[in-house]
Amino acid sequence: MLPKDYSLYLPESITTGVVFNSPHSGRDYPAEMLMASGLSPRQLRSSEDAFVDELFLPALRHGAPLLAASAPRAFVDLNRGANELDPALIEDVNTQGLNPRVSSGLGVIPRVVSEGRVIRQGKMGRAEAEARLQRYYHPYHAQLRELLDTSCNAFGQVLLIDCHSMPRDALANSRRVYGKTPEIILGDRFGSSCDPVIVDQVEAIFTLAGFRTARNMPFAGAFIAQNYGRPSSNQHVLQIEIDRSLYMNEAQVTKRADFHEIQARLIGVIGSICNLGRWPLQVAAE
Repeated sequence: MLPKDYSLYLPESITTGVVFNSPHSGRDYPAEMLMASGLSPRQLRSSEDAFVDELFLPALRHGAPLLAASAPRAFVDLNRGANELDPALIEDVNTQGLNPRVSSGLGVIPRVVSEGRVIRQGKMGRAEAEARLQRYYHPYHAQLRELLDTSCNAFGQVLLIDCHSMPRDALANSRRVYGKTPEIILGDRFGSSCDPVIVDQVEAIFTLAGFRTARNMPFAGAFIAQNYGRPSSNQHVLQIEIDRSLYMNEAQVTKRADFHEIQARLIGVIGSICNLGRWPLQVAAE
């Protein structure tokens, strides 16, 4: 059975110009994918931002929508450009000008999951790859664009919070860089995807809630931040990476016993971020 396109959660009334997005939390693994892969379901889930959509679902009670993937990241990566096709996986793809993400197997249709484990042997046809993008990638981004346009038109500006999680071992060098191990990485592509004032405000909110924060290293934001972040046009994107070990057992891909405690801390953070986006509603000219 194929996964549905995506999940869109809407509050009773949208009261803020903040939109939440979870492009890597999809966990509807197609049966044919599981059959074709030499990896176990748990190994396939190692690249998934497990439970991130649940962590940010309380956004609804604060008047903000949440868009979340249904198809898993190992099947289609919504935080990549549609043209980031991997010639080592997909037939009839140009090998010129590949970026490092694609070369490492992390294109829009991934070749590997974490630790470089190959998802499937052999190549898929270009038509199969394009069909996957038509079925999942393009509808998701069409919906995301609609949410951003609607909020920007209503409130004069929009803040997209792009929600992700990071493996604990990805922070191995962070203490050397920051003098501490951060729990939250805020990514604004070094100032290009979000107004610095907004980033300062969001960082202060996380700090007040007791989270250790850092910016842009090792995660500055990928395709979504780059493609949709246009501060000069009042469209801001801020990527948030949460240390997975705070709320889940990474090896087992299961929630920790204190999952709801972390979620409770985040509820206050989410509410304060939504308050930032309560810009005056735009009144249409008569």
